[in-house]
Amino acid sequence: MTTMLLLHHIQGLTPGVVDLADRFRAAGHTVHTPDLFEGRTFGSIDDGAAYVGSIGFSEVRARGVAAAEGLDEGFVVAGISLGVMAAQQLAQNHPGVAGALLYEAFADPSNFGAWPEGLPVQVHGMADDPFFGAEGDADAARGFVEGRSGAELFVYPGEVHLFVDSSLPAYDADATALVVQRSLGMLERLA
Repeated sequence: MTTMLLLHHIQGLTPGVVDLADRFRAAGHTVHTPDLFEGRTFGSIDDGAAYVGSIGFSEVRARGVAAAEGLDEGFVVAGISLGVMAAQQLAQNHPGVAGALLYEAFADPSNFGAWPEGLPVQVHGMADDPFFGAEGDADAARGFVEGRSGAELFVYPGEVHLFVDSSLPAYDADATALVVQRSLGMLERLA
């Protein structure tokens, strides 16, 4: 089975992030869920953003990258929203990464260097999510996956952010079930 590093979103390591990790664990995968906020969770995206602003976006990303230290080669890196930035940095620069699962965010890979040839990646997000859809992540991901072997983009109907977190009001059980199913498919191909 596969080892995964799952990096949480801007509201912290919520019970819903742990629930998502547990779905992968139930399928036999080992999932690490580091707490980049040192025990803090936030009731809203704005509150989480204020905290990130107070410690620095670069610091949070550095904590996510550091969470990979000590993992054996061949792990899959995953991130939800804010966690995608560190996940992408790792995917593009850490030789031990075997694949990437990017949930509800995507950055132009040029921000972190070149995308490694043949590195599998899935990008998942909602079409009308005010962050993923409206801020250009979906368009950037569309351009990135086009013609690239091993790269997949899945866009779900809806307009909410953080839909994969079962502890938040934006949770979408049906869309999350598809995210998990498709992600497990990639993990099985890598095992």
